[in-house]
Parts: sequence; C-alpha cells; structure tokens
Amino acid sequence: MSIKAAIFDCDGTVLDSMRIWETVGIDYLKDRNIIVEDNMVETFKTFSMHDAARFFREVYQITDPFEEIMCEINKRVEEFYFNEAKPKVDAKEYLEYLYSQNVPMCIATSTDEYLIKASLERNGMLHYFSKIFTCTEIGKGKQEPDVFDAALRYLGTNKENTVIFEDSLYAIKTAKKAGYRVAGIYDVCEKPQEEIKQLADYYFVWYSEIKNLL
Repeated sequence: MSIKAAIFDCDGTVLDSMRIWETVGIDYLKDRNIIVEDNMVETFKTFSMHDAARFFREVYQITDPFEEIMCEINKRVEEFYFNEAKPKVDAKEYLEYLYSQNVPMCIATSTDEYLIKASLERNGMLHYFSKIFTCTEIGKGKQEPDVFDAALRYLGTNKENTVIFEDSLYAIKTAKKAGYRVAGIYDVCEKPQEEIKQLADYYFVWYSEIKNLL
C-alpha cells in the first residue's frame, strides 16, 4: 500500500457535521429575532465559540454575560454531536478497510475532543482511531501545522507515507506547505473545490473512490 498511516480531519471529512458550524450562530441570533445578513454564514463558519460570543456582544449588542452566550451556543453544538451527527457517505467502510490493513489512524481536529469522541462512539467509529488531537490541546489552529505534526510524531511515521485527509482549503494549504501528502475530501459546505483539486495530491468526492488508489 502507498499509505502507511493516516491523519483525518473530522468535521466535513469523517463526519457530515460542517452544517452545525454554519448555522449555530445564525440560529442563536434568529431565536432572538435578530436579522442576520446573508454573508454572515461564511463569517460564522470561521468562528470558535469564544469568537462568536464576543462578536454577538460587540456587533449585535447582546447584553447577556459572555459566559451565558458561550453556554447557549455550546448546548446547541452538544445536542448536534451527541444525537445527530452522522458519518460522511462510505467513510465508515473506508476506515474499516484501513483498519483491516493495520494502517494506524489519528484524528486532527479544531473541534473539542469530547464532542468528536461522543459522535464517533455513537456511530461505531471511535475504535478506528488511536488518538484524537485537537487544536485547543495543541494551542494553535490549522493555520499552522502543529496539530498535524503532533499526530505524525505519535504515529511514528514520516510525511512521505502518511496521508492527511482534509476537506478545508485553508487546512490543506497548511499541510501542503509543511510537506504533507494530502487527500482532499469533498464537502458541500466548502466552496472553493477547484482550488482544492489543484492543491491536494488526491481529490475524492466519495470514499468509495479511494480504495484502489490509497
């Protein structure tokens, strides 16, 4: 096999879960009868919960305590991960294939570990991954390669035979700049697909396409 180890992003790559990050902030504001501009969808998608709470207070003049805003947003996100998030189509089957081939796998995610862990466990996928690395734990987002580097050190492999699976353009740019092999995974919430196709070493719409190539 041309792949000896794999580092998977989770949201939009393993789990079909990007929509919660697009809608949670907007839903929070709409429940307060606040009109949200159309271009806010892309803005909110890039926010952490901390960023969103600060933005709501500064831009929309919400006077609730910062901690209460954070708690309300978090409740909505928890409900989704604990009860609703599902795997991407054929992702589980591909993970099972890698697992059967004794390919070690880790998660490298921007989302809190307890949310990812709960969703993967509910969907019968947690056992495929030996460890979950988060940007919060590492202290840097995917604008820097630190979370990928931590996963690589844990796996004990090298960049030449380790593939990162990612759906996000900015994270793919980071990984490629750091010298990783990258498989771009299509997600409907990530718009610049042509740029991802050009940048990634591999590009797949469906996991069923991957088996014979990686």
